[in-house]
Amino acid sequence: MLKVVVLASGTGSLTEALIEAAEMGVLKADVVAVGADRPAPVLDIAAAHMLPTFLVRPADYATRGEWDQGLAEAVAAFEPDLVVSAGFMRLLGAPFLECWQRVTINTHPALLPAFPGAHAVRDALAAGASETGCTVHRVTADMDAGPPLAQTPVPVLPDDDESSLHERIKVVERIQLVEVINKIAAGEVVLD
Repeated sequence: MLKVVVLASGTGSLTEALIEAAEMGVLKADVVAVGADRPAPVLDIAAAHMLPTFLVRPADYATRGEWDQGLAEAVAAFEPDLVVSAGFMRLLGAPFLECWQRVTINTHPALLPAFPGAHAVRDALAAGASETGCTVHRVTADMDAGPPLAQTPVPVLPDDDESSLHERIKVVERIQLVEVINKIAAGEVVLD
């Protein structure tokens, strides 16, 4: 069974969906740990599901490179086959990527390459887009620039605001991420 470490920074709705999918047997992988870069509700969610958690705060390191190395080592402790960045609001630097780039994927609430960055939903609305969506992609050193593994469109409705559109994207994103991980587990998507 594929062993997955999830990295997240916030409320953990996507992480919780993965954990629950694994518990129900829908996800053909085991979530073995959840890590964060700040104290966040996602760590409480993981703990409630009896999963190990770890916290690697940038403020605890003298340099960015040392933080990346600390994060790489924290992940390594769980010997994952796959690292999933699910709402992890930090770029992963060279010391991390040297160890984990080939098995790290990220979710993003837009159809990349459109609307990269932390405000993708807001940017889609500001641009007057009629459609946006979500992407699961390989992680590279450049923000939201890795090759897409899957993309799912979501229409922008006339009365959408940032919250309503993001909630609809999250529903699709949860399904898409489980599907991609299952394809990786089955060998249908090869990350190397």
